[in-house]
Amino acid sequence: MNGVIEALHILDEHDTLLLSHTYTSRPLPAAALLPLYLSHPAPRPNLIYLPNVVPPTLVFSLRHGSLTLLLTSSQDIEPLLALEFLHRVVDALEEFLGAPVTSSKIEGSYDIVAQLLTEMCDAGVVSTTEPNALREMVEVEGFLERVLGGVGLNAKTPSSLFPQPPILTPPSAPALPWRRTNVRHTSNELYADLIESLSITLAPSGRPLAAFAHGTIVFTAKVSGIPDIVVTLTSSGGKHALTGLIDLPVFHPCVRLARWKEQPGVLSFVPPDGRFTLAGYEVDLLPLTETTLSSQQQQLKLPVSLDIKTGLGPTGSDFELRLTFNKSFTSTGSVQPGLGRSSHTPTSSSSVSAPSLASFATGTSITSAGSSSSPTLHDLKVTVPLPPAVRNLSEIRPSKGDANFHAAERILEWSINNKELSQLGSVPFMLRCTVVGDLDSGEASVNPEDEMGFPTQSYHGYDPSVTHPPPSSGTPADPGGDAAQKQQQQNKILMPTSASLSFSVRGWLASGLRVESIVLDTRKSRGIGEGVKPYKGVKYLTLSKEGVEVRC
Repeated sequence: MNGVIEALHILDEHDTLLLSHTYTSRPLPAAALLPLYLSHPAPRPNLIYLPNVVPPTLVFSLRHGSLTLLLTSSQDIEPLLALEFLHRVVDALEEFLGAPVTSSKIEGSYDIVAQLLTEMCDAGVVSTTEPNALREMVEVEGFLERVLGGVGLNAKTPSSLFPQPPILTPPSAPALPWRRTNVRHTSNELYADLIESLSITLAPSGRPLAAFAHGTIVFTAKVSGIPDIVVTLTSSGGKHALTGLIDLPVFHPCVRLARWKEQPGVLSFVPPDGRFTLAGYEVDLLPLTETTLSSQQQQLKLPVSLDIKTGLGPTGSDFELRLTFNKSFTSTGSVQPGLGRSSHTPTSSSSVSAPSLASFATGTSITSAGSSSSPTLHDLKVTVPLPPAVRNLSEIRPSKGDANFHAAERILEWSINNKELSQLGSVPFMLRCTVVGDLDSGEASVNPEDEMGFPTQSYHGYDPSVTHPPPSSGTPADPGGDAAQKQQQQNKILMPTSASLSFSVRGWLASGLRVESIVLDTRKSRGIGEGVKPYKGVKYLTLSKEGVEVRC
């Protein structure tokens, strides 16, 4: 496939065209393309083929926030190339315009956006997409005025006050497209953030049916010159277990693949300046539980476990959620709001010791909690989807936290704030609810309550929908036995079938991956002063955005 990118269109939140950029050929005009694209019902696929236009066109789409990006090509083109280019366009817009990217920001910076799109693709062929390289190619008008104005200087200050820094890269050295030239920093810092998102499905017995962890290694390099860095990874099973642990790894172009293939777990690279995604990976958590182990030993190590019981109560209209917490995960510790992003735990100049690594945090400063030796649980929420036959929840009784029922979506949300999580003990948290069914589905006699949950008159009087056989001679009558059994059978369709957990854990990764060391190789680095020892740190964060599903 040697197709090219012909045009790029950006739509706002109302599917109105913001801008169109043509790279080559004579692509389908936006006025003809948009009605054909919008005619497809939502959710629209990322690739749509339009065979009835001239010429037949492939349309690649990406939804980001309130914006929609459309890329067109009338030739066969590698789909991953087109979709990755759209993601790079979004990254570049966030880098130059600020996140989140909105229609108003694009309308106010058409000149910058036009320069970005021109530099990123040349005549339909993907060219420069690295933010560091684009910084040197794209002129941002007013950038110098904003920077100097913040320190009280005039943008037209003579250049003699700002002498040009010495050239750090020899003329014969190859240029690095992902790193700016002549990078200077007053403080040298190296940070690594390891973030994993969970995708786990548990059977009613608690046995994992599917369990994956999708990880990202985000690296921040603020070092002058051209540093050469080596990051060594390890796991709870040792370095030898990394080969079977990490699946589908992807790397930033700066990573030396040959070094990784020779020594799995060793990332050798010359980083871009600033924050970037160093690598991504996937870990299958099921091989970590051997089939020869007992059912209790096969349980995944999660910070919290959820048990669901349905069909409770005399009429079977109640269900109960029970949260049990792992003792290995401590309370949230003391949180000081308003201090900004918490700093990484300082480490030695040559290595990072695993027991002292701080966790990842945003918006707060953690004083004593969140290390790998004492991981902390935050932002716990349980989401329970209810069947369409459920009209309301007449009673919601949580022992901790706040529980709310959203009738329009038929979703029950149980949230437990960090203050209550700091009081974890041996007593589990419980939530008990009573469901109310639709009147037209036969639940009026099963759970005789009106729309607001109050009993109706049929509850106290005679209900013709409930019939009782005449008692036989010599046998005592049981007028309520058959009715109660019928109610329990009918209320089964009102019970939830699953629930999902959302939480974040600082200082812990489900895969057991760890950073063993971060080393700055001074022999291969250039433009770095003698005796420079960067400040280093590592953070760990595990996220579950409804990623742990418990079936019942």
